[in-house]
Amino acid sequence: MGRTGGYKPAGRMVSNCGQPPAKPPDRRQPPVRAGKPPVSLHAQAPCGALRTVLRSSFFHTPTTALVRQLAGFLPAGAVAPGDAARQDVAERLGQWLNVADAIGLSSAHAAIAAAGRQAARTPGHQATSAETLQAELERVRAVLSQSITTRDARHQPDPDDLDTEFAFCLQRYQDQQRRLEMSVDALRTHVRQTLAQGTPRLAQLAALDAAMDQMFGGREQRLLNNVPGFLRARFMALRQAAAASDTPHDVHWLQGFETELEQTLLAELDHRLQPVVGMIESFDT
Repeated sequence: MGRTGGYKPAGRMVSNCGQPPAKPPDRRQPPVRAGKPPVSLHAQAPCGALRTVLRSSFFHTPTTALVRQLAGFLPAGAVAPGDAARQDVAERLGQWLNVADAIGLSSAHAAIAAAGRQAARTPGHQATSAETLQAELERVRAVLSQSITTRDARHQPDPDDLDTEFAFCLQRYQDQQRRLEMSVDALRTHVRQTLAQGTPRLAQLAALDAAMDQMFGGREQRLLNNVPGFLRARFMALRQAAAASDTPHDVHWLQGFETELEQTLLAELDHRLQPVVGMIESFDT
């Protein structure tokens, strides 16, 4: 962060009108108005490792499979979600934060540094290897992937009641979303706790992940809760195309929609696992 030394007048200020010397300019931040104004991460993010991670991790993150999948559901000519990723990501994240959040972000920087110092004073023995964590990651991924792609063989779609059919698909997606959230959160916490028992660098990474999860996790989940809206738009587009075809009662398009639903869930799984993958990759580096 830049230097914030106090105001130092060059000398006594003399007024030609016999008035008292002018007050030094107020260099404090302007008062906060009602509401929650956006906060610039460029200005409020702490210096050092946390600011570096905020910039490098977000600026150079490629478009994810989930964003590409959702972009494919948009009608022709619509602005794809990936276009927003070309904007300044730190500034866009700043729109999520108010002044109180910025204070918390600064406090997180101190907590991360403290975690490193604590780990240096009390070095522990790493009881878990990177290979063990990687195996646990692959196990969780495999279990969730199988759950996502397993369909109810007893279910037979009714071409005369497509509203109920979409409600069935929506319930399936939301059930899987809840399972992803619970399973991945448990794995992420386990990996974070393991890193916290390692070297000072790993302990700092664990503290950083905890801070980012606390600050952005709820907002991320609210965004993920909007994914069914994309699926609804896709379902309606396929439904309208089928109704305009020569075989309006053919429901084979529903099979394709279910495949797209599963692909979206698998992409969401990959998205949720990214912090876990990053921590495990850092384990031996």
